[in-house]
Order: sequence, then structure tokens, then C-alpha cells
Amino acid sequence: MVSTYREIVELLHDPRVSSDPRNLTASAAGVPEGVPGLPASFLHLDPPEHDRLRRVVTRHFRPPHTPDRVDGLAPELHKIVGGLIDGFVGRTEVDIVDELAYPLPVAVICQLLGVPREDEPRFHVWVESLLKSLDPDTGAAAEVQQAGTEMAQYFSGLIDAHRRAPGGDMLSALATDDGPEGQLTQEQLLSTSFLLLIAGHETTVNLIANGTLTLLRHPHVLERLRRDPEMVFRVVEELLRYEPPVHFVPWRTALDDIEIADTTMPKGSRIVLLLAAGSRDPDHVRAPDRFDPDRFDPDRFGLAREGDQHLGFGGGIHYCFGAPLARLEAQTALGELARRLVNPRLVTDPPPYRTNPVLRGPRHLQVAFDDIVPSREG
Repeated sequence: MVSTYREIVELLHDPRVSSDPRNLTASAAGVPEGVPGLPASFLHLDPPEHDRLRRVVTRHFRPPHTPDRVDGLAPELHKIVGGLIDGFVGRTEVDIVDELAYPLPVAVICQLLGVPREDEPRFHVWVESLLKSLDPDTGAAAEVQQAGTEMAQYFSGLIDAHRRAPGGDMLSALATDDGPEGQLTQEQLLSTSFLLLIAGHETTVNLIANGTLTLLRHPHVLERLRRDPEMVFRVVEELLRYEPPVHFVPWRTALDDIEIADTTMPKGSRIVLLLAAGSRDPDHVRAPDRFDPDRFDPDRFGLAREGDQHLGFGGGIHYCFGAPLARLEAQTALGELARRLVNPRLVTDPPPYRTNPVLRGPRHLQVAFDDIVPSREG
């Protein structure tokens, strides 16, 4: 288990550290290997397989091939967030998780992928079951298997429909890809679809919920954000350091004996990278337990070490694929909450948390307020 910033960064970039659970020894079992019956997504692969699959998917998500995929969503994001907060009008209390943090990224990832929004109740159940695979102690193997089978059947039909009548979404682009890297197989398309759907909203739910909770616990920062909307960029970066949605990465394996911090990690052993702890390493960041967005002000110096400023999106070849979208969603949601909620306050602190050991965030977050400022459109 590695909890210090410098060592975590070193291991994230070390080719002797594998992300493929098949490389674990029998004594280090208990790590999820993906969806039963499907090949691993690129999240659980090593080069060169990882690199090819990620390049194929990246062509349809990021510059230079698709420069407007994320940035082009900004107007729609503001519209969705505005509409969700409009739904608070006439009330004095809401659950931020159920009424903003969850529906926003779900709506966005559905639009991005080309998944019908009305199918959310169906895949919500499957996703909740599949996430139990992150905790081997739940005893949910049969439930995970059933959810994976049903979700694969659903996406198989959806991918075939997009292949016959492609649109402007990512599933259509991937299903009809004729780029230099070659097409994904049907099984690879399914694994990639699962990854993009689940990772594309589950972590962002936590980021927005954690962000709302943290801002309400630091009212002076919330008031500054209300007066200075541009501060939201620094707020989100500090949130990714201070209270990230993913607290640790449990599925790394040593492919060789690795010497680090006067310790030998034996070949075949499991490595757990405690990303959240690394982001609060006092040898890396000053006053690590203080929530201070100004440490990310380019005109000030807050970090004790140059280089990557936080581990909220991991690092190395597995750096978070959807980081640009997650940033934009959190910036939009938290900025509008700060602007529009009058005198917001926590109803319960601490709130009830999800039991998932990897994905950290409130299951519910009750927030009371006095009024809602009208939307800009209104």
C-alpha cells in the first residue's frame, strides 16, 4: 500500500506496474476483472493493447480529431443545470445527490454516447450491481453476473442500431470507425461502452456531491465563489485534491521486483495506490488538510513540489479519460449552485455515505435554503 505522493507518481509511470488483474498471483486475488464474459476494458489492460484501444476511443472524444466533443456540450450543460435548479423553486430543501449531482452527468453521458435518456431506470440498476464487483466482500458474484449479461444484451442491440443508422454520438462513431487503428470487435465495443457509461457518470456524481458538501462546510469560500465566478476553476482543482471521488486504486500488480522507498515489492504482488492520501502528502503540498482553492492560483505559490498538482484523476497512461468532461460538469454545477441558492446550509452533517470502498461520496446530501435566484435565461 503506497500513500506518499512521489512514490505514487513514480509507480503510476512505471512500466513494471500492470493494470491487468490477470497478472496477479493467486495469493493476491479479490480484484475485479471486469464484466463476466467480456474482455477487459482499456482501464484494465497494459500496453500495447491498452494503447491501441485508448487511441481508437480518444479519436472520437478529444482533440485533435474531435475538438468540439466536450467543449460543444457547454451550452447544453448550462441548460441542464439551470433546468434542474429551476426545479428547486418553491421549496426550501432538496437532496443534491438525487436532484442534481446524479441526473446531470447521467443526462450528459447519455447524450454523449447516444443512449436513450428514458432507459436510465434500467441501466441504473445494472450499474449499481456491477459496482459491487469493486468490493469482493459483498458476496454479489451472481448479481454482478446477471447485471453484466443483461447490460451486454442491451448494449448489443443499441450498438447494432447505431451501426445501421449512425448519428453524431460516440457509440455511432465507434461502431462505424474506419480509422488507422482498425475497428473494435463487438466484445471490445461492449466493454468500452460499459466503461464509458459507468465511469462517465459515477465519479462525477461524487465530485459534485463532495464539492457541494465541502463548500457548505467552508462558507467563506462559497461566498467568494458567489462574488467571483471565475474562481470555480480553482475550486474544482482543489476539490480533486482535497476530497476526490476516487480515493484509491486497488488493481495494480508488480511485473518484477520493484525497489521503492527502501522497500521491495515482490513480483506478482498486488499494489494499492492511495491517491487521496498522496494528494494530502505534506511533503508535496503545504497545509494539506486545509481546503484552499488559492493554492491553484497561477499568480500564487501554494504547492511544495513542482509537477502534477493532485492525483484526483490518477496519472500515467491511465490518466482519467473523461477528465475534461468531469471538470466542465463540476464547474458548471458548483458555479450555478453558488450563484442561485440563497443561504444554503447542510441539514445533516456528516451525510450518509455510499458503502463503495473505491468511489467515495454521499449517498444523499440534504441542503436547505431560503430562496432561488432566477436563472439567467429567466
